[in-house]
Order: sequence, then C-alpha cells, then structure tokens
Amino acid sequence: MTPEQTPAARHEFVVTGSQTHYSGAIVALRVDTVAMPGGRAAKREVVEHHGAVVILALDEQDQVILIRQYRHPLGMRIWELPAGLLDMDGESPVIGAGRELAEEVGLAAARWSVLVDIAASPGFTDETLRIYLAEGLSEVDRPMPEDEEADIEIHRIPLAEAVAMALRGEIINGAAVSGLLALAAIRSGAATPRPVDAPMAFTPHAFTDRRRAQRPAH
Repeated sequence: MTPEQTPAARHEFVVTGSQTHYSGAIVALRVDTVAMPGGRAAKREVVEHHGAVVILALDEQDQVILIRQYRHPLGMRIWELPAGLLDMDGESPVIGAGRELAEEVGLAAARWSVLVDIAASPGFTDETLRIYLAEGLSEVDRPMPEDEEADIEIHRIPLAEAVAMALRGEIINGAAVSGLLALAAIRSGAATPRPVDAPMAFTPHAFTDRRRAQRPAH
C-alpha cells in the first residue's frame, strides 16, 4: 500500500456549512458545503429520510407476497414488497417490519431473518433499508387502508417467477429486486441469512433528530 492509500492520508470531507431548504412530514432537504480534496468547497444536496424496512414474505408453497402500488413520482403502479418507514420512536426494525406486514397485507410471520441492507440512493439521500425474510406466515386483521394503500393489489407469486420478473425488468423497485436476488443467492448456497439483530453499517438519524428538536417542550 502506497502512502497515498493509507487511511491516515485520506481526505476528510468536513462539512463547513449547512442550510435547510425544506422540512416536511417524511423528508427534509438540506444543502451542505463540503471541503473537497485540493481545497475546493462544493455544495451537496441531501434528502434526509427515515430508515425503512422491507419484507420478503415467503409462504409454505414457496410463493412471495408481492404488491402493486401507485407511486406518484413515477406516475404508475409498480411491483413491490411490503415495506414501511421506521418512524415510531423506540421501535426496533424487526418489530416495525412485523407492523408493516400486518398493515399492508394482513399477515404475521413466525420466523424472521435479514436478507440484505441497502442504501436507497446514496448520491442524494441518507435513506437506508433493511430487507427481511419472513416465514411461517399466518393471517391477521389488517387495518382499514387509506390513500394509496387503499388501492394496493396483493399477489402471491412463485419465488422463481418473481426472480424472473426482476431480471426481465418487470419489477423495478430497488428494494424488491435486491431482496429477491438476495434470497436467490441464499437458495443457491452462495450466502446465508443473518439474524434479526445483525448490525447495520449505517442507519439514518438526521431527520429523526430534526423532528425531535421541533417538538414543543413539555
């Protein structure tokens, strides 16, 4: 390893200034000024977001629970796995995943494991997602859905066909593609699932900290 490659010689990307341009219900937009190699400063836009959980629920017939949901930024309905935000104070990710599985598709799971963790789009957002494998499914009451969730279609599709749909470009949701291919890799023997308490490399906190700071003092 050359001196230029050693950790001690790596540039530190120090934030020298920051401005918030928008703070809404589920995201905030801030613009940071960051010190670049060579002495230049650059503006970097960051969309702050809650973390999220995604659930690949697999039934006893080796079928995946997929949903079709309208996504306004794309202006179309797309295939996804059940998912939701980690926006409940103090709630562990796996408990949040169980809540979302019940709310979106009316199911509970007896066995949970971690398939893969992903950064949604690290070029502009700090959102990360943990994708779980949920097995031993049973039906539970589903709360009355609202807004886009009232339009959700729930499907059970054989795992092999769901993987093929992803590879054909019919499933374009990044978390769904990642989860399906991760399970395919596990089935091939190339990997094993992780326990539910496996650490994540990064978990977002800026938006949660912002919302806490905005709450009225008691």
